[in-house]
Amino acid sequence: MTSRGIRPGVTRRALFTAAAVLAASGAGAAPPSGGGTAPDPYDALRRRWLDLTLGTGYDPAAEPYASRLAETGERARAHRNTMRPAPGSLWPGHPFDPPAGITLALGRLWTMTRAHVQPGTGLTGDPGLLADVLRGLDHLLTTVYHPSTTPYGNWWEWRIGSPRPLTDIVAALHDEAGPDRIAAACAAVGHFVPDSALADYSGTSTGANRVDLCRGVALSGVLGRAPARIALARDALSPVFPHVTEGDGLHADGSFVQHTRVAYSGTYGQVLLDGIGRLLALLAGSDWEVTDPRRQTVLDSVEHAFAPLIHDGLVMDGVNGRAISRGHLRNDDRHVMRSDHFHGGQLIAAIALLAEAASRAERDRWHARVKGWIERDTVSPILTSRQFDVADLARLHAIAAAPLPAAPEPVGHHLFAAMDRAVHRRPGFTVSIAMASDRIAHYECGNGENPRGWHTGAGMVSWWAPGLGDQYTDWFWPTVDWYRLPGTTVSTRRLPDRAGGEWGEPRPDVRWTGGTTDGEYAAVGQHLKGLGSTLEARKSWFCADDAVICLGAGITCADGVPVETIVDNRNLGESGTHALTRGPGWAHLEGHGGWLVLDGDLRTLREDRTGAWSDINTTSTTERRTRRWQTLWLDHGTDPVDAGYAYVLLPGATRHDVTRRAAERHWLRILANDAGRQAVEVPALGLTAANFWQPGTAGPLTAASPASVLLRRHGRTATLCVSDPTRTGEPVDIVWEHPVRSVPKAPESVEILQTGRRLRVRVTPGVAGSGHLCEVALS
Repeated sequence: MTSRGIRPGVTRRALFTAAAVLAASGAGAAPPSGGGTAPDPYDALRRRWLDLTLGTGYDPAAEPYASRLAETGERARAHRNTMRPAPGSLWPGHPFDPPAGITLALGRLWTMTRAHVQPGTGLTGDPGLLADVLRGLDHLLTTVYHPSTTPYGNWWEWRIGSPRPLTDIVAALHDEAGPDRIAAACAAVGHFVPDSALADYSGTSTGANRVDLCRGVALSGVLGRAPARIALARDALSPVFPHVTEGDGLHADGSFVQHTRVAYSGTYGQVLLDGIGRLLALLAGSDWEVTDPRRQTVLDSVEHAFAPLIHDGLVMDGVNGRAISRGHLRNDDRHVMRSDHFHGGQLIAAIALLAEAASRAERDRWHARVKGWIERDTVSPILTSRQFDVADLARLHAIAAAPLPAAPEPVGHHLFAAMDRAVHRRPGFTVSIAMASDRIAHYECGNGENPRGWHTGAGMVSWWAPGLGDQYTDWFWPTVDWYRLPGTTVSTRRLPDRAGGEWGEPRPDVRWTGGTTDGEYAAVGQHLKGLGSTLEARKSWFCADDAVICLGAGITCADGVPVETIVDNRNLGESGTHALTRGPGWAHLEGHGGWLVLDGDLRTLREDRTGAWSDINTTSTTERRTRRWQTLWLDHGTDPVDAGYAYVLLPGATRHDVTRRAAERHWLRILANDAGRQAVEVPALGLTAANFWQPGTAGPLTAASPASVLLRRHGRTATLCVSDPTRTGEPVDIVWEHPVRSVPKAPESVEILQTGRRLRVRVTPGVAGSGHLCEVALS
């Protein structure tokens, strides 16, 4: 290990050496305040940080706080009893080698610290526990986490993972730690997170990572009494605030991207909101208050970017990246299932924290949403969730008890074009669609996580109806057939783990992915090219009132294996007995919903599948469980050429609903379904929608170039919404063969070329893939 810069023989002298390093480099340290009467700004900030981190305003003898505090004490006692400082480790079996061995050790010391400083843990104020924490801290600061160590392994551990618990420990034990330990800790953070880490907004210093880096720098500045470090952290937040047009960060359409090409609102997005919330609250009213007016972009994102992706307390797995594979982690002494509800709870807690920096009107709206999520999450009740410490619990309980009404789940469509995701919300269900393009990866794997997520961007459709909140929570990912993810079209060619590369590297060479929406209904499409395959297809989802109309065309492959479209794959739990009923052109699954099959021979399979989280994540537990699956699919045969399909998803529908809809022959007209265009008409809704993969005509609509078009008639008026998912920026000409009197409202991007017998418009779409909507008066 010495070859990696760790010096097991170093003694406490290294602490004082580190302190000297800090003193030599801390030119920005503040002088003592004059007169001795003014409040010390650094102590004030440190105490405020502890209030944010450890919680205030709760009764430690009341539930759920009493049991949570007692549990902290039990975990701390176990860690204390097994801690054995040795060269290269602090706990036996957990070396400082990757992955995240240093961070794990500091995390355990943080648990022991909380047990010492928080009330009701059974170890509150225990001098022996304090001595053990300081002994462990000394061991880390003298043997591995100090300025003489050259970082190895994952950069994240040195710059983010370890500074977070380290600065929390030193803040909580400030007086007991003493100036030498404080100086040593600050010197270590200053070494691994130097000022230069925040100099450029690039590489690993963007988006949520930048916020985490600022957190470490700000806290080291507070603890080291270095105003320049605090100011640097404040100013380095500013590049995070504006919308970006590519890569990491918040996009104007609500997308959040991390690692350049991964849709990551659920996990890295949570880190962004939580970190910004903490820093805004920490620095408010101080000499280092964050005053950049662009911070409003982040506050606006709560309702615009994040809330649409939360459903009854969960956050959709389509924006959780490789975190879908975590489940039960081996080193998690709380044994918490890291599921869609876990990540949703984390995001909700971050919103509750950020609300402290919001305006009164914003705070009231957010609290109403949080209260609604709390009330509706019956799968993993938020107010007693074991993932939360007392600080988050106190904030969430205060919101739940506030005299304001809970907000219901909103109805509407949200198209996140910049991250190839769409969410369709109706009064009885919610649908999420995950796609890929040359902008957004097929999937992300890395650090031994999510090696089989190959097809999660191949048009995966996730949906929830009442009572189905655990559909993707209950051991979904360890037991699902990874070649039969719901909604996808895939070649059954076997792929190796991590196919295509890690960290979002595998991307299809396609541009046309996206669609258009009027905020209620939508046309969504994906030009699909298979990962590690010759598969090519065009897939469309026309999102309507009580249904999603799914079309596929141009399905061509030469892999020498069958190609399938997975109509659905439902998790029935441990031993589900839900009846599957079939009729001519339809199927219904009891307690779930139904499907109309308009083109294709539906095949079905009910099977039990067994798996462990360790199958898809090297840091997870090996426990194996079995779940029952109901699969419905269309077999396009081996090496299909220009195959297609058409089916309708009816989430939450009863059997009566399905048979009635199957008998309504004029409910839906498929206007086109080929490799050039896909289009439908739903007369009862006044809806005509089309995805033009190339110039052409579908029904009454003609496009002179690739486009997505949504037309809605409302009596004597209509709305026309157009986008260019290829993002060329070139003008798009659209013709609607229908008498039109005038176009009373249109954005500057829409030029009216003709009204009268027909409507002809020219849209200059820009390069964001966004929709351009105009209002039309009919003749």
